[in-house]
Amino acid sequence: MLSLLGIFMTVVFYYACKKLYQKVRLVALTPVITCLVLVLAFLLATHVTYSTYMGSAKWLTDLLNPTTVALAIPLYRNYHVLKTHIVEFLVSLLSGASVAIGSSIVLARLLRLGHTISTSVAPRSVTTPIAMDISQTLGGVPTLTAVFVIITGLSGIVVGPLAIRYLRIRSSVARGALFGMGAHGIGTSRAFELGEMEGTCASLSMVLAAGLTFLLAPVLVPVLSTMK
Repeated sequence: MLSLLGIFMTVVFYYACKKLYQKVRLVALTPVITCLVLVLAFLLATHVTYSTYMGSAKWLTDLLNPTTVALAIPLYRNYHVLKTHIVEFLVSLLSGASVAIGSSIVLARLLRLGHTISTSVAPRSVTTPIAMDISQTLGGVPTLTAVFVIITGLSGIVVGPLAIRYLRIRSSVARGALFGMGAHGIGTSRAFELGEMEGTCASLSMVLAAGLTFLLAPVLVPVLSTMK
């Protein structure tokens, strides 16, 4: 029974939280947050250990690997959008990826968080499966990276709408790129709430940002980590 506990509980809780969010569109009720809270509450209430939970739930984590391959689908489906706005995408996402990596390393060093945490937080602005792979390559802790990715995504869907409003961003491409680069998967879902074009561009931005970060991180992280 315990061998099925983690995966069953997580799926049921996430489904319920998703249904709740569809009825009450509040950032605080985003499924990533509410499902996490429910799982933690359940484990504490039943005194089930984390290792027991992960013995089953790890199958959900393993699904992140084929998810990485599936990221090619939005590129294929929306190639015409990418081709039309390729310059905008490359310039904005190259800048965004560089700033995300650089600011993460610099802030971690200012707070004296150590090399392991610095390398773990560096790929925080890309989708979880790729961020965890990058973290492992750099010598970070993939699980810790996943936490930073979630925090970044949640922050992005809060700050994103404010940035769009106060900076008066009217372009659907720019809105989508903002959410895709700044909040990856969670941001892409939020972008689709604004419109089809915004969601499409966010999806493309998320994939391209992941690829650019994969190329930039091994170069920028060692350089920034040794700078005084």
